Amino acid sequence: MQHPKDGQRGFSLVELLIVVAVIGILAAVSIPNLLASRRAANEASAIQTMRTLSSAEGTYASTYGNGVYGTMQQLSDLKLIDSAIRNATAMVPKSGYSFAITNPTGSGYVSAAAPALGTMGSRQFSSDESGIIYAAPQSGSTPPTTTSGTPIGN
Repeated sequence: MQHPKDGQRGFSLVELLIVVAVIGILAAVSIPNLLASRRAANEASAIQTMRTLSSAEGTYASTYGNGVYGTMQQLSDLKLIDSAIRNATAMVPKSGYSFAITNPTGSGYVSAAAPALGTMGSRQFSSDESGIIYAAPQSGSTPPTTTSGTPIGN
């Protein structure tokens, strides 16, 4: 390091390059961990929302529907689910996932979640009147209409 002349103080180019290199190495190590944490948080939120939908469907069928399960709109109208769940689509996801309920009848229903386009999530989830939540590898941004995959630890 050179001795500073009168009025010249600061860092040399080599010192600045070392600092930039250290910051680059730290970013390269931490960004993949950050992305994995975000994906795990999105999937945990989707699983919890699937549990909420299952509970809401059971309440609706036994209290309001005379044994028939409800649509997303019906569950929302009765305040059994939040409007954020009802409105969660591929264009407006809730924690990176879109949700749907298909085929609500007296014999059953299928609720499902799929990662929205451009968001963090690698699995889609589905459930039915049994309350078992299934996880399958992501196969698009549209929630599935049938239960598939392996049961998760409910």
